[in-house]
Amino acid sequence: MDIREKEAKRKIKEYKKHPLINLADSINRSMIGEPGELTRGSCLTRIAATAIVIGMLFFLMTR
Repeated sequence: MDIREKEAKRKIKEYKKHPLINLADSINRSMIGEPGELTRGSCLTRIAATAIVIGMLFFLMTR
């Protein structure tokens, strides 16, 4: 099991204890996203995500 899976299991236990945390967490993620999801997937997915982020930063810096 990697760190993300352990963290996910811990969160599930926490959500069962405190259901309103799930609602607040969902609202926060819908507004700002989950940056860790960009690093999941194959090598090609990681390269594409990195290229998009670098492209966006370059675009913002040159304006």
